[in-house]
Amino acid sequence: MGHRVGVDIGGTFIDFCLWDEDREELHSLKVLTTPDTPGAELLRGLEILQERHGVKPEDITRFVHGTTVGINTVIQRKGAAMALLTTENFEDVIELARLRMPEAYSLFSRRGEPLVPRDRIYGIRERMLASGEEETPLDEAGVAAAVARAQAKGVAGIIVSFLNAYRNPAHEEAAVAIVRRLAPELFVFRASEVWPVIREYERTTTALINGYVHPKIRDYLDNLIGGLRGKGVTVDPLITKSNGGVMSAALGKQNCVSMVLSGTASGVMGAAWVAREAGEPNAITLDIGGTSADVALVIDGQPQFGSGEKIGDLPLYIPSVAVTSIGDGGGSIAWIDGFGVLKVGPESAGSTPGPACYGRGGTRPTITDAFVVCGFLGQHDIAYGAFRPDPELARQAIGGLAEKLGMSLEKTAESIIRISVSSMFAEVNKLVARHGVDPRDYALLTFGGAGPMMGCFLARELGMRRVLIPSRPGVVSALGGLVADVKNDFIRTPFITADAANAPALKREAASLIAQATAWLRDEQGFSGEATPRWQADMHYRGQSFEIEVPLDAQDVEAADMAAIAEAFHLAHEGIYDFCDRTAPVQIMNLRLVMSGSYGKPRLRPLPEGAAAPAVPERELRVFFDDGWHRIPLYDRSTLKSGQTFSSPCVVAQEDTTCCIPPGFTARVDATGNIILGAGSSQAATPGGSEHAAKHLSMRAE
Repeated sequence: MGHRVGVDIGGTFIDFCLWDEDREELHSLKVLTTPDTPGAELLRGLEILQERHGVKPEDITRFVHGTTVGINTVIQRKGAAMALLTTENFEDVIELARLRMPEAYSLFSRRGEPLVPRDRIYGIRERMLASGEEETPLDEAGVAAAVARAQAKGVAGIIVSFLNAYRNPAHEEAAVAIVRRLAPELFVFRASEVWPVIREYERTTTALINGYVHPKIRDYLDNLIGGLRGKGVTVDPLITKSNGGVMSAALGKQNCVSMVLSGTASGVMGAAWVAREAGEPNAITLDIGGTSADVALVIDGQPQFGSGEKIGDLPLYIPSVAVTSIGDGGGSIAWIDGFGVLKVGPESAGSTPGPACYGRGGTRPTITDAFVVCGFLGQHDIAYGAFRPDPELARQAIGGLAEKLGMSLEKTAESIIRISVSSMFAEVNKLVARHGVDPRDYALLTFGGAGPMMGCFLARELGMRRVLIPSRPGVVSALGGLVADVKNDFIRTPFITADAANAPALKREAASLIAQATAWLRDEQGFSGEATPRWQADMHYRGQSFEIEVPLDAQDVEAADMAAIAEAFHLAHEGIYDFCDRTAPVQIMNLRLVMSGSYGKPRLRPLPEGAAAPAVPERELRVFFDDGWHRIPLYDRSTLKSGQTFSSPCVVAQEDTTCCIPPGFTARVDATGNIILGAGSSQAATPGGSEHAAKHLSMRAE
């Protein structure tokens, strides 16, 4: 027995979540990031954990880390220079990108630039047929010539993606061997190994992202492993993955594309676990940090997954937790555009210099500064006592905007809050419309350093009746690493009709996937517990161009019960499109196995009971909201007990965040310390036309 440590690095803070296995206690910590010396804050956090909680490095039994290195590399376009070897006459596949535009009805819509420019894409004479038979042998001299040309252009690595290699990778394997022999200093990946699916664009793009982020992720993980070893941590670190699972850091250096959404997926997994523990099977999770706000759906206790998620302006085709960025973070900067209109974001103050009120050199006004000016923040320490926001610095930062707008300081600050919330309101409405859900039927689970600060204002605009604020909302993403399973996706493309004649082929594919997944879990991850397989298939009616993902019963797959598999597709098709055709042939394009193993989840201790008595406030605050000053109670969350109740408006202060609760809610503390907010009848407004969301959406300077 010992300690499990979960770590998540954001734009402003690095979060730590500690599970003491002996005492069954959960502890947390926030440390400001250090952009100039990345990784130093992680080691400093371990020192603080040892000072405060006696966590010796050698006693750490599991270290799980969520990182944004991959996604930041793609978004900022600071990845590796690469070359692409592809089948001759297919050099333009990634440029064409299936001719899809990001915004089909916008005259100004543009696709993002490919990760490899056209002059570093080399066509190689070779051809595999869709059956896997060789039609044209690999031109090895052509591969060698392409490698020499790529070296002359100063590339760091090469991606090999040949036509139909998902069916027979022999030519890709031979090309990779040539690259390694002639240019051992270059990294090289083959697309059929990274993600072996049909369709050249999707397979190639996935492999390109893997190579693009590889050097930065490799260097980051090498430094992480070395730093932990230097501190005396003996366990091999684990990394959270885009699919909500974890894998070893050593494997992450090669399987880089699987951890591009590492940090965001970890937050959703932590939030889903909190929601299940609190008895909320359906939730909209809202993660607001210092730089951005992300939202995801939890339905029947499970996060929603998908492929084709956007990473900046690029699609990611591996399965990943479906997370959508919807707005600004607490450090987003307020500014006035050339037309004199007040805007918020997307630029962020980050951790250096940070919001003006942090007193770290920032002078530009942020959302956090607006909350300080309105009186919600500034009366207590934040970030585990790291500092106390300075109201005077916040007023100075927002004063310049107020003067240009011809408004009072407080009304300018409230306008900043309203504009940021209204932009989130619009984006959440789009999201729930796409999924066909009503937000009033869901609980809003707010987390991240700024989630509880802004989340209740968003819930009020959406007419949501329930809000859940976790006991440690500021570190839910770090908690996600502690509750995540070791997990991986394995895929084959059988491309067969679901009929009895093809049952032997399906059995062979399923057996091969089971063998591959078991070897990965036992040998590469060293997991010795009970494994859980979950089967899915991408299926369509013959003649359709696109598939739908269908969950399958394990017994039906392993027995190759084609009738049951086809019926599962018919039901799924009917659920989405309201019709099915049981007389039409059904094709199985991809068969996917998700193999996972659990390390066991933390068990939260119940809070002492408060006998359903009203909570006692620490003191009163003078706060500006809804266009006027009000006196409202301030509660210290560390003193709240299970069963206690209180009403809004109020502020709840705690070590890792501040909960700002506007009028219209009643609060109850549940058995494990979550604050459950319920809205009164007047709160149940219809989403889409809120007075608050529309008001001050456009503040114009005279």
